[in-house]
Amino acid sequence: MQNMRKGQTVRPRRLTTIQAQALEIPDAKNILHLQFRRFAGCPFCSVHLRSFARRHAEINAAGICEAVIFRSTATALLRHHGDVPFAVIADPKNELYTEFGVGSGLRALLHPRALLMALPHLIGGLPKLPGIPPWGKGALGFPADFLIATDGRVMACKYGTHADDHWSVDELLRIARDYKRP
Repeated sequence: MQNMRKGQTVRPRRLTTIQAQALEIPDAKNILHLQFRRFAGCPFCSVHLRSFARRHAEINAAGICEAVIFRSTATALLRHHGDVPFAVIADPKNELYTEFGVGSGLRALLHPRALLMALPHLIGGLPKLPGIPPWGKGALGFPADFLIATDGRVMACKYGTHADDHWSVDELLRIARDYKRP
């Protein structure tokens, strides 16, 4: 498993969302923000996705297409994230995770920031905990973010070092804005 790097080109493909819609990678008209999250019931991921859902209009206005990939089944994702206003992709076999070099490991949960952030979100998410997968790649997964140009080139990428290490909406908008400057 090798990490993607800025400047590399992702191979074109068509994925199917949990809503049975087609998602083209790369997107022909917009910059694509491809997020790799941990698993359907992940409290970090839920809070993070809600922040992107709240600002979805702003993200779209910036010319960014949002898509999120999880190491979960479509059924679990529909239960937890079926209402988000952007593409959600199930990758329970980790095929895309492997291709993009998105790993997993115990430090995803043992980082001090992850531990600090987990408590209030975990308590708030208790009713949905059946979505937590058995210990393994999903539960120990790292997040990753990729900004992909319309020609398939990776404009920017971030591999998280713990479960709560990902781009915020403000960071995404700044990175996309900086890329568009002449």
